[in-house]
Amino acid sequence: MSRVVLERRLDALVARRRDLREELTVVDEQMAALAEAAGDARLRALVSETPMADAEHREASRSAEAMGRHRAVLVADLAALDRAEDELLDRLAAEAARR
Repeated sequence: MSRVVLERRLDALVARRRDLREELTVVDEQMAALAEAAGDARLRALVSETPMADAEHREASRSAEAMGRHRAVLVADLAALDRAEDELLDRLAAEAARR
């Protein structure tokens, strides 16, 4: 693979990783808000002991858990991009050593 192609792929990878990091920042903020809402709903459910409050708590907890799963996917995607970047950099170094 030519150096130009490797550099283009590396540029695209770096841009994608930057976008994922920005998304992860937003997800972390949303997770904090959802966790707080779930905690508040849990407390209301404990105090009121009504089926409606319990349902609200379950829904808030599910939302927080779903955001946690989404965060885990983003972290895994970032790890994969890091590995791909390492591979591309190795290939660029090998290409440079041949010259």
